[in-house]
Amino acid sequence: MKRATLHLAMASMVVLALLSGCKGSPDDAATTDKSATRLHGGSSNGDFGPPQGAPIDAILTSPPMVPPATGRTAPAKVVVKLDVVEKEMEISEGVTYTFWTFGGTVPGSFIRVRQGDTVEFHLRNMPESKMPHNIDLHSVTGPGGGAASSFTAPGHSSRFTFKALNAGLYVYHCATAPVGMHVANGMYGLILIEPPEGLTPVDKEYYVMQGDFYTAGKYREKGLQPFDMEKAIDENPTYVLFNGSDGALTGDKALKANTGETVRLFVGNGGPNLVSSFHVIGEIFDKVWFEGGTKFQENVQTTLIPAGGAAMMEFHVEIPGSYVLVDHSLFRAFNKGALGILKAEGAERKEIYSGKEVDYVYLGDRAQPNMAAVASAAKAADAGALTQADQIEAGKALFAGTCSTCHQPDGKGMAGVFPPLAKSDYIAADKTRLPNVILHGLQGPVKVNGVDYNSIMPPMSQLTDDEVANIATYILNSWGNPGGRISKEEAAEIRKTKPANASEGH
Repeated sequence: MKRATLHLAMASMVVLALLSGCKGSPDDAATTDKSATRLHGGSSNGDFGPPQGAPIDAILTSPPMVPPATGRTAPAKVVVKLDVVEKEMEISEGVTYTFWTFGGTVPGSFIRVRQGDTVEFHLRNMPESKMPHNIDLHSVTGPGGGAASSFTAPGHSSRFTFKALNAGLYVYHCATAPVGMHVANGMYGLILIEPPEGLTPVDKEYYVMQGDFYTAGKYREKGLQPFDMEKAIDENPTYVLFNGSDGALTGDKALKANTGETVRLFVGNGGPNLVSSFHVIGEIFDKVWFEGGTKFQENVQTTLIPAGGAAMMEFHVEIPGSYVLVDHSLFRAFNKGALGILKAEGAERKEIYSGKEVDYVYLGDRAQPNMAAVASAAKAADAGALTQADQIEAGKALFAGTCSTCHQPDGKGMAGVFPPLAKSDYIAADKTRLPNVILHGLQGPVKVNGVDYNSIMPPMSQLTDDEVANIATYILNSWGNPGGRISKEEAAEIRKTKPANASEGH
């Protein structure tokens, strides 16, 4: 009896299914087909049908700016036009490098579309370029991410189309051989695929991307610097930078916010080699969409961003002041350039934080509004016209970060700990003591202006010869010191010989 009842029930279900299939309208059938596609899983779940309306030209922005939200509720055909530009630009003050770029900037232009959009991509390689280039977008579903479809010789352009099936924040980069070299020269950027409902509105959005650079000369060595393939293979970068240059997000180029606002950062890592430990000193990320995906973690201090990866983070600003963006692999931040600033303005909130600016401690010379004096001195030196006045101005800017924390901005030092540089009889006795101590440090007892000191001055050998010369010249001509000048050549000679009382740095 039970078996007969079961067979009858199954037969009834089959009949009902057939009848419902017969009396459905064409629209119902289309809906069923689309649902079946989306329920199939994988990237096809992001296919929301063909584009609707007229094609839209994508709004592209240069870093650190971000295009506005798409504000659309239906998929569209979005036309992206991106130019490859090879150009010489400053990588640091007085230091230039031939970058290969998407859109003329490092990182390349920020692209923002909606999940389900059909993207018609136009890549144009400028006639002045020396190399062919292409583009691999990590947001593309398909072999090569568009690379094979976009190989473009100088003076030519390519076009291909893809559907943005997966929401998230994605890296794009050049994938022409040697791929590592193209990426190391600055060929990367971010593309945001908004989810269909869009992102929650915030007050400020900024675009930051880290990259490691490999120059033949040392950090901040002046002049045009060529790419060093051996350093790149050894993964030993000269610079680790946010947005393609030393100080790109500091001084008068710092990011801006107000207290009471929510800030969203779109952060990528172009690599080509290093993983980023991204951190904002003095803030906690309320949310981090790790690895550029659609899941978020809350209350995060530092987030890992792999080479070729991205993350999106939000935080609410309570306290005014300078918030320092760093790669928390700290020698990269303070000795290779991976450092930026978000400057927040607004009323103090003493109940949360007592308040005190610590720019010089964290920023070094990047606490200055700009480093134009250093760049001017480098240009003058290049032209053989460097004056003592040029050196003094450059040295003042460099001293502010390299020396002022211990020796104080007025050169008076700290009683019993750091000897004064102002009206110093130790300096007056021999002007070459300055570059010697800067380069090799100093330890053991020393008498300055009749007072005994016995602390340790660590060596500043990371400074270039011209930086040592400029800092020494500034000190010689400040605070009642006797005057005089140290040349780059003198600093280079002093670097070669280590005195007996040199410091080991601890």
